[in-house]
Amino acid sequence: MARRLRTRSSAGFTLLEMMIVMIVIGILMSIALPIYTTSLLKAREAVLRQDLFTLRSLISQYTLDKQKAPQSLDDLIQGGYLKVIPKDPMTNEPNWEVVQEDILLTVDQQDPGISDVHSASSATATDGTAYSSW
Repeated sequence: MARRLRTRSSAGFTLLEMMIVMIVIGILMSIALPIYTTSLLKAREAVLRQDLFTLRSLISQYTLDKQKAPQSLDDLIQGGYLKVIPKDPMTNEPNWEVVQEDILLTVDQQDPGISDVHSASSATATDGTAYSSW
């Protein structure tokens, strides 16, 4: 006569198994979440650096082409240098701080105007500097 072994039904998990899984997930989330938020912040900072570089480059091109500096960032749109003013990634608004100076870039330049642009954010970057000083 063959003896049959009784096996426990595997219809579900025990409370202990569920608690272990939840603890492991919690530990992994506590490690991953700060890394994720830091990477998002660094990505926004990279976009800010690129936007500032592009805007400054276009201001210089406009000034050299038209022999007058733009009086506002809208002049770059009207001149065909930009389609839209990009949003400041730190404030999520197109509210850039422009620097208007009486500096002339070339001898042929007739009117002064915008010479530089900065972020309108008052927050501090990951390197410890203010975004508005970039």
